[in-house]
Amino acid sequence: MERKDGSLFEKKDARSSRVNKGIAETNPNSSSVRFHAATVVDHATVRVFTKASSEKTRGNWMPALEGMRILDMTQYEAGTSCTQALAWLGAEVVKIEPPGDGDPGRAVGLSPNRDYSAYFCNWNANKRSMALNLASTEGHDLLLQLVPRFDVFVENYGPGVAERLKVDYETLKAVHPSLIYARLKGFGTSGPYSHYKSYDMIAQAAAGAFSVTGEANGAPLVPGPTTGDSGTGVQLGMAILAAYIQKLRSGNGQEIEISMQEAMTYYMRTRIATGSKWGSQATRRNGNVQGLPPVNIYPCKPFGPNDWVYIMPITAGQWDELCVAIDRSDLIVDERFAGLEERRENADALHDLFTAWTSERTKHDVMQILGDAGVPCSACLDTEELHSDPHLVERGFIHQIDHPGHGEVPLLGFAPRLSESEVEIERAPLLGEHTDDVLAEELGLETKEITALRQSGIVA
Repeated sequence: MERKDGSLFEKKDARSSRVNKGIAETNPNSSSVRFHAATVVDHATVRVFTKASSEKTRGNWMPALEGMRILDMTQYEAGTSCTQALAWLGAEVVKIEPPGDGDPGRAVGLSPNRDYSAYFCNWNANKRSMALNLASTEGHDLLLQLVPRFDVFVENYGPGVAERLKVDYETLKAVHPSLIYARLKGFGTSGPYSHYKSYDMIAQAAAGAFSVTGEANGAPLVPGPTTGDSGTGVQLGMAILAAYIQKLRSGNGQEIEISMQEAMTYYMRTRIATGSKWGSQATRRNGNVQGLPPVNIYPCKPFGPNDWVYIMPITAGQWDELCVAIDRSDLIVDERFAGLEERRENADALHDLFTAWTSERTKHDVMQILGDAGVPCSACLDTEELHSDPHLVERGFIHQIDHPGHGEVPLLGFAPRLSESEVEIERAPLLGEHTDDVLAEELGLETKEITALRQSGIVA
């Protein structure tokens, strides 16, 4: 810690081997670490500083979250998307799974690999897996021994499950007072819905996303993206990082709770703001028509199911550029389309006009012509095309990763790009792939002890 006079000292915590120190300042030309800004951190957090100062990886890059350690008891997508994002920023993530089937996400989808599905591989990259039987006393004791070795614990079990497994905040806090404990629930831990179970689309329905998706005179539609799950996971990741920075200042851990319903409303704010009059009415469904013609989706040849393009000229300048790009400068002075109100009154004629133009071209040709002209526009790429999109390929966003049972397959990357941090994408773990390593490295168990635990069904 730093004294009032600026001098430094360190203080041992009598209850454990934790060392109370301040935030580290590293010299890139030295392996030394200087601490300042009076702060308490536990031994798991200190690794950030000592390792960061002496170890650079892949050239001059050091993963931004290197040294941050996460014990991951998440499943399916909402929680796993959170811990994967943190792993891709450099955090070390150890995933705890039940022996036998593991995370139920391992079997989701049509993959023939029922314990290593494509779904699981897309949400659990860069993690280690330990198979641990928490239903046994010995397994639960092992978890309690592991917890103090980590900075963060994350779970997204259904209502009451963490309590039944005795991995709730109060239980883990008793063995690790400065633990950051993050929990993700469908409707939170309080309120009349708190005991309801939830999945992605339940959260989206409860947050209003269905109500604004679909045609004006049709039923609400299921949205395509799974933002109820992964959108919540990313917000939880932000909260964990905030709590981690706060812990570096104060030395205190804390409990984080996030509701999927509430998190999903973050992605509804624009639809709410532009159509609900401060919550006094329901925002209407408008299908592809957003009330700003010619903003709409248009067909393109060869007229397959996804041969469409979305054109979105919002400003007056973009309208002019669109007219010039399709060689119809006359539309700029056409009284039928002189302003937004006129274009709304003549929306059908305008839609027919642009449909005729796009129908003579492919969606990629339309995107190039209009994009080069300064008009916001995109081809409607399908999920197959994403994996070969020349723009994403050139930017290195498509990663070819070898997966057991699947072979070398493409994985989409992680959007944030940090100039001073890089983490290579690694395949998702097999169930219990790192059990022995975790027990040996974290708890110092020897091979014969681990073998005995495996034979008794406590680990796998």
